[in-house]
Amino acid sequence: MSAPLRKTDPAAPTRRRTAPPAEPAPSAAVDDKAAAVLAGARSVFLARGFSAATTDMIQKTAGVSKATVYARYATKEALFIAVIEAECERFLGTVRATAIRPRKLRDSLEAMAQAYLRVVLSPAGLALYRTVVGEAPRFPALAREFYLVGPHGFNAIVERYLVQAADRGEVDFSSVGLEMAAVHFVNLVRGEAQMQCLTHPDAVPAQAQYEHWATAAATTFVRAFGKA
Repeated sequence: MSAPLRKTDPAAPTRRRTAPPAEPAPSAAVDDKAAAVLAGARSVFLARGFSAATTDMIQKTAGVSKATVYARYATKEALFIAVIEAECERFLGTVRATAIRPRKLRDSLEAMAQAYLRVVLSPAGLALYRTVVGEAPRFPALAREFYLVGPHGFNAIVERYLVQAADRGEVDFSSVGLEMAAVHFVNLVRGEAQMQCLTHPDAVPAQAQYEHWATAAATTFVRAFGKA
């Protein structure tokens, strides 16, 4: 019979119980992959729209495997919704950051107009508009969310400023009401400028063009509602 193993023998079994391995914490690599999927999808969807985009395009642009894409978003529809919602949040943050310093009425309106045009006429802003409007019949709730966050969100910012202008006695909105007056101003700012950029995708407005659109909108609005 062989001699019993001594406690100091390295081959001796131990009676200590080891704790089960802890669940791995979410790693930066996991977060990076999720961000890469979303960034790749954003690039593809805003360039091609929903219908023309494919998962192959997205995974190649993101630099990840197709399994990684589906591990985070079960369908192309879910990924599209995530991209548009993220863009809406980004848009809303930009719009909310629009600072309105106390100035004369016309100067303040011109400043707001230029700030808004910089957002809606940017390449990303135009691409988002084209994509959402083009896919509105397929994603009506998403299109509505875009309107509430984007155009309507800026209407609300303008409305808050116009309340102050009315309290100072600078404007009179009794003919149409405050809310509609804000809508009129935003449409004056966006209408022609956005249409030109949507139908001339290769054209980039110069600073003088931004100033012209902003001045024309502010001047027309003040003449319609300003109090002498």
